[in-house]
Amino acid sequence: MELIITEKENAARRIAEILSDGAATADRVNGVNVYRWGTKRCMGLSGHVVGVDFPPEYSDWRDVEPAELVDAEVTKSATQENIVATLRKMARQADEATIATDYDREGELIGKEAYELIREETDVPVDRVRFSSITDREVREAFAEPDEIDFDLAAAGEARQVIDLVWGAALTRFLSLSARQLGDDFISVGRVQSPTLKLIVDREREIKAFDPEDYWELFADLTKEGTSFEAQYFYDDDGSEAERVWDESTAEAVYSDLSGVDSATVTSVRKRTRTDAPPEPFNTTAFISAAGSLGYSAQRAMSLAEELYTAGYMTYPRTDNTVYPEDLDPDELLDDFVGSRAFGEDAEKLLEQAEIAPTEGDEETTDHPPIHPTGELPPRGELDDDEWEIYELVVRRFFATVAEPAKWAHLRVVAEAAGHSLKANGKRLLEPGYHAVYPYSSASENVVPAVDEGDELAMSEVALEAKQTQPPRRYGQSRLIRKMEELGLGTKSTRHNTIEKLYDRGYIESDPPRPTTLAEAVVEAAEEFADRIVSEDMTAQMEADMNAIASGEATLDEVTAESRDMLERVFEELAASREEVGDYLQESLKADKTLGPCPDCGEDLLVRRSRQGSYFVGCDGFPACRYTLPLPSTGEPLVLEESCEEHGLNHVKMLAGRDTFVHGCPRCEAEKADETDDQVIGACPECGEGVAPEGQRGEGGEAAEAGGELAIKRLRSGSRLVGCTRYPDCEYSLPLPRNGDIEIGEERCEEHDLPEIAIVDDEDDDDPWELGCPICNYAEYQARNRIDDLEDLDGVGSATAEKLEAAGVEGPGDLREIDPDEVAASVQGVSASQVEDWQAELAD
Repeated sequence: MELIITEKENAARRIAEILSDGAATADRVNGVNVYRWGTKRCMGLSGHVVGVDFPPEYSDWRDVEPAELVDAEVTKSATQENIVATLRKMARQADEATIATDYDREGELIGKEAYELIREETDVPVDRVRFSSITDREVREAFAEPDEIDFDLAAAGEARQVIDLVWGAALTRFLSLSARQLGDDFISVGRVQSPTLKLIVDREREIKAFDPEDYWELFADLTKEGTSFEAQYFYDDDGSEAERVWDESTAEAVYSDLSGVDSATVTSVRKRTRTDAPPEPFNTTAFISAAGSLGYSAQRAMSLAEELYTAGYMTYPRTDNTVYPEDLDPDELLDDFVGSRAFGEDAEKLLEQAEIAPTEGDEETTDHPPIHPTGELPPRGELDDDEWEIYELVVRRFFATVAEPAKWAHLRVVAEAAGHSLKANGKRLLEPGYHAVYPYSSASENVVPAVDEGDELAMSEVALEAKQTQPPRRYGQSRLIRKMEELGLGTKSTRHNTIEKLYDRGYIESDPPRPTTLAEAVVEAAEEFADRIVSEDMTAQMEADMNAIASGEATLDEVTAESRDMLERVFEELAASREEVGDYLQESLKADKTLGPCPDCGEDLLVRRSRQGSYFVGCDGFPACRYTLPLPSTGEPLVLEESCEEHGLNHVKMLAGRDTFVHGCPRCEAEKADETDDQVIGACPECGEGVAPEGQRGEGGEAAEAGGELAIKRLRSGSRLVGCTRYPDCEYSLPLPRNGDIEIGEERCEEHDLPEIAIVDDEDDDDPWELGCPICNYAEYQARNRIDDLEDLDGVGSATAEKLEAAGVEGPGDLREIDPDEVAASVQGVSASQVEDWQAELAD
């Protein structure tokens, strides 16, 4: 029996389908799918099924000095025990084995881990196959010519594991213990993560330190035979053209001169034709950038790309290459799209070109080709909207790289009025070239009519605009990844994950990423006491060393020993500063949670967390001062820069995924509740007149003591609800929207004898939200949002549901308890944060 091992379950299913001509069937072994046909068996791992860690004696943070981890032994153990058990069992039955994990550093290490597990059970031959796309042709060719495991490449991946563990664990423990931040609130530090965070913090410093300068620009409309176009004033600034006027009085003088005339004379006309070259092929960074322009985060873009790769629709998405391989026949690949409803017409036009010569970039590597479609076209209904949009982007980028250049006609007109010069630049697309097949790059035209020197043009609408210089922009995710690539931080496979970790750890927020106060504190503490922690040079050197391992120029032991020596020097720098580091971080962490002054004692009000896990606002003077304010029960609070003019408290935002909202000033919300009277609208169905409807009774099914009424209530946390006036003896309640005015109608529900309610946004709202009877409305809401199967979850289509089921997540109940990281490792195209969102949806 031949055992085939892939990196993930869905790759195993796809490869089994190809090699068996669709005849493979699946057996469940220890909860793992093993595909069977003839004498072959194929199973998928879930990424790394073996992990590195320290021995158990190092696990207690309080009993082990962080510096002890620098020289601590690193051990390996199974992280997915059921998959490891299945692999061992199948290995004992095998006569030969084939490793078919992804072809990159990480995939080679995963393959080596599988190889070592097999070797513990048997000494059968073990081959390695490599492919850049999971298509019928490439898979069959790879299995026809198997190779051997590249142990050097795997060692480079293992070195990264060890270095990241030692650096991350030692420094994370040191900073967290120093700042007394343990449990879920520990302070995370990472070899690549921290220098990347410094990039973001440095940019924020530039923005905060930026001192804007005032300047002015002038514009006027010029008209030739009924056609108007805009021209801009410019002047000679030591031989260069300048549009910005830095002196207000000068700008006003020019404005006065231009406003005093009604015509301008053309003094110069220049025409030229420019060739606009098509873009180069996609590597990982360029792909993430293009996907970012469509609104996809780096993590989401890569998840979708991996999904399309595993399905056989595009090549491997982790590549530095920007030169198509010689064996890629663009004519043949274009021909695969002929007849496609979405792409057929464009493919036919490209094939009609006199010559098809793909563009090339500067990077040429031998591991994987640039990202491009495989020629296996998915039925439109098989992909969800996001998958299709990314697939179309990849297809059209390939089309663009084999298309002809575009040609533009440029027209520059200079006119003079009242002794001042005005210019206008027009452009017109003469030949669309690649723009006809690649709509993601700008092809907008600016029309300036044909004029001749000496023409008199009517002038009107003279405008003087006051402006200010702008600070540098924050790095968007794609620009940040390009910067990381430029500095040698991380690899094409890890950069997007690094950014995702910074979000998960609470170091950055929003998009483009903005550092939190915690992030700034961690970076400042590192710069002050041990700047190697955030040094890009040190991290880039380690990346270069790991590449040296892959090429056989260095060994794993040499590189990991060097990294431990570097870390030891870091701890020498930190040794005398532990107390200072702790005080610094504690003050910064406190600042990140401070809202403003306590009205009772003047101390700071802080966001705090109760023993039950809920958030509230409490006084820093506790226990002497016990002033508190409630916060909403939904989400995690984030203190904003905006503050309340009346109370001087910072506003609070509640981070709750798709349900994130701004709570505002906690004192304002509490005072609104104190000043708002309850509005009784009818009898409580739980304890009022009559019998409570089935499903709406108290525990045990009996109605509570009678006499309660339902009232519209505003809580001090800002929430609104319909609740019983006998609370807390009767806890019956129904939620209401947080915002908008509540209007109580005259019509009443026949079943519940309650008035119909509407939510009005403002006085001019002519289309209010008709909630109707609160009980009926909530029952409809529950029915509408009831999650009976996986496809009821937001963003889960039939294909994703099928993959989740194959990984053992057969329904919502399984998803509630499972580890998000475990699902992400098992299911291609699904991230841990997506799983957490689904779990939050189930919790709601």
